[in-house]
Amino acid sequence: MMELTKNIFFNTDKLVENSKVKISYTGKLFQDASEEVSIHYGFGLNWDNVNDVPMEKTDLGFQAEIQLGEGDSFNFCFRNEKNCWDNNEGQNYIFPLEKVQNELIVLDDEPVALGSPRKLRKSYLWSKKIRLAVYKIITYLPKIISGNYKRKLNRNEA
Repeated sequence: MMELTKNIFFNTDKLVENSKVKISYTGKLFQDASEEVSIHYGFGLNWDNVNDVPMEKTDLGFQAEIQLGEGDSFNFCFRNEKNCWDNNEGQNYIFPLEKVQNELIVLDDEPVALGSPRKLRKSYLWSKKIRLAVYKIITYLPKIISGNYKRKLNRNEA
């Protein structure tokens, strides 16, 4: 659970475009015992795809699940049934949106999404192999270049 400001919580530690997020609000309108609160939101500088979603009143605040759109930011404010607003004192609530990480990596001729257990195991093994190869190169290349490696072999043969 990530607390972004004193009274706003998301059920995730980062906001990603085209994903769902659950938002909990315990701010001014909740504290003033509003009966109904809606979240008014849009995306990016121009507040694209503006929406109003009624929030569910719970003991933990007003809650709603939002389908995030695309843009640099998720912008929102809150309104109650009396048309009172909480817009962060005119600043609105604005949080950065991250791009979806959706590169597919082909292993064994099948695409595997980043983050799957199988993919992570394989990438871990590859990173071990690469580290071992780098270690060998760092250890032996200078000897080969300087000739020390060959000289030792020659001494053993003699």
